Amino acid sequence: MLNQAIQMRKNYLIDQLIEAGYTKMVDGRQLYELTLTELEEVYRNVLE
Repeated sequence: MLNQAIQMRKNYLIDQLIEAGYTKMVDGRQLYELTLTELEEVYRNVLE
């Protein structure tokens, strides 16, 4: 159940970042390759 919640949060963050035009990291990694913690940090930096 926890894994499902984590994946749902990751999907939400990825969707929000893509809508904002952010599709991959400067190091070339795609958003789906990031951990939840990394996605949260990118989300804060890009959208807040």
